[in-house]
Parts: sequence; C-alpha cells; structure tokens
Amino acid sequence: MYQFRKGTELLNLCQRYELTIDEIMLRCEMEESGQSREQIWDLMQDNLQVMQDSISKGLDPDLKSVGGLVGGNASKVQFYIEKDNLCGKTILKAITYALAVSECNAAMGKIVAAPTAGASGILPGILVALAEEKDYSQEELVKALFVAAAVGKIIAANATLSGAEGGCQAECGSASSMAAAAAVFLSGGSPEMSLDAGAIALKGLLGLVCDPVAGLVEVPCSKRNATTTAVAITSADMALAGIKSFIPFDEVVEAMYRVGKSMAADLRETAAGGCAITPTALRYAEHMLSQQSEG
Repeated sequence: MYQFRKGTELLNLCQRYELTIDEIMLRCEMEESGQSREQIWDLMQDNLQVMQDSISKGLDPDLKSVGGLVGGNASKVQFYIEKDNLCGKTILKAITYALAVSECNAAMGKIVAAPTAGASGILPGILVALAEEKDYSQEELVKALFVAAAVGKIIAANATLSGAEGGCQAECGSASSMAAAAAVFLSGGSPEMSLDAGAIALKGLLGLVCDPVAGLVEVPCSKRNATTTAVAITSADMALAGIKSFIPFDEVVEAMYRVGKSMAADLRETAAGGCAITPTALRYAEHMLSQQSEG
C-alpha cells in the first residue's frame, strides 16, 4: 500500500493519504520489514544517537585517521565559527559536524553510513547543526531521517549509492540530496519542495568522481563531505524560496546513473585517477607501501 520506487510515486502517496514523506517512509518500512512502528522508530532513533556520538568523537582536536591524512580539521572550523567568517554560523556548524563524522570514520570510529561511510558526514552535519540553531527536537530529527531515507531509497532503486559503480556523485551526491530534502522538511516545506531540493543538490554534483588517495577514505573524501554539505543547505534554501528544479527528481536520478555508467573506471574508487594520481598523492601512496612492507 505504501510502496514506492520513484519520486512521483512517493508524492502521489503523500497526496492520496494526506501524509508527509516521513510517515510514508515509516509505513513503507513497516510493510517491507514486518516490524512494528515502535521497533522501526527505535532503530532510527538509535541511528540518530550514533550520528550525534560520532560528531562528539570527531571534534577531538587530537583525533588522527588511520592513514594520518585527516584529523583535527573539524575542531579548527569549530573554533573559526566565532571569528569573522564568510559562510555564517549555520553553514559553518554543519560543515564542522560533517568533518567531525568523516574524521571519526577515518579513525575507525562508529558512524552511520548515510548512505555510505565515505559520505557519512553530510546528513548528520546538517541535521545536528539545524537542531542547534533552530531548536528542533529529537523527534523532529528522527522524522527528518525518515525523509532522507525515502530519498535514498529512490536513488538506490533507480541508480546507485556506490562510488565504485557511480563515482562520488553516487555517494556525496546522494547524501547531499538526502540531506537537502530532510532540511526542507524540518523547515516546514512541502514534499514537492523536498524533492526539488534533492534534485537541485544532485544536479549540482553530477559527474563528481571518486578518487581516494592511496585508496583510503580520507583525502579528498573528508573535505568533500564538507563542501557537499554546503551544496545541500543552499539547495534546500532555494527550494524553500519557491525555486523548482526544471529537471524532475526522478530524471535527475536517472541522469546520475547514466553519468556513472559512462565514467571511466579510473574515476570510480580505484585510486587510479583524479587526485589519487597527483604527484603528492603518489608519493604518499609509495610511502604507505614502504611502511607496510617494513612492518
């Protein structure tokens, strides 16, 4: 009754039953999993708690990643927020928290893959920052996670969430789309506005390659979480202002899939192209290999 694979189907369900996206997604999950409303809600609440905990861990200025390439950047931006800055407090908070989760992940900390580990900072970064700035409750944040899940479900069904299959547009691009839709929901926007925001964010990141230095989810992945967080917030604000995506959400998802299929294998998580084969990256990779052989 509440199943959907396309954005148009999701919007039709919202209209038919006069329900919001989060409620449709929750009922869909109840049908698919056979679990109760309370069980599913508790699982999502647990996800939110893990997200919040990973932010706290990632804000440690002494945190270092496995490869030593990232760590401490989140705390630098957190300190910078109080200075004369360019972005403003809300965006910088979201960037701080996105970096924190990404650095927690790179240090082998516990995170929520939202939708992947490599793109795990974007959604929690935005939700927690908005909660602090707008005083949203835990219940509202859990509902926003269901909205993000609905967008992720559609992308997974019609394209891919894998960097190895579709490049980073499938990871950070999808996460940015999910977060933009969730931000619109939190701000009181309509289901149509949420999907417009998701479409705008994903369009802005089409073609983004996956090029991890030395094959580690550290550079450029961590800072890419931060920049695509800003894309999500600006996309949400555009949708809330009444700007519609000329290309419908479902068509943008299809376009992302086609772009991923046409992308060279070197640019899809193989560490054989992009930033991963710059002289600096290759020197680092060689250093890592020599250390491993010595060990």
